[in-house]
Amino acid sequence: MNGISGVLPFIVIIIIIYLFLIRPESKKKKTAQQMRSNLEKGDKIVTVGGIIGVIVQVTEETLVIETSADRVRVEVMKWAVSSKKQDKPEKIEEPEPEDEE
Repeated sequence: MNGISGVLPFIVIIIIIYLFLIRPESKKKKTAQQMRSNLEKGDKIVTVGGIIGVIVQVTEETLVIETSADRVRVEVMKWAVSSKKQDKPEKIEEPEPEDEE
């Protein structure tokens, strides 16, 4: 009984570390890998360097993205994609012009 009670706190600590640190990190990596493997032409992405662009070509390891209205194209590695942006129409309300007297 003494041997089990001495080892039990270490086992509990290992379980807590697994549940709060290792497991969430592996889930995050898995979802990021799945997102990167499902990228398609026309998707809007953000790279780890902060570059925003639209995918114009997809290969096995790289992507070619168009970054601006000037049609600047940049080739990036798939692992450099941090997120995929959702295309939500942005509602921009411009202030009404004030009457100047």
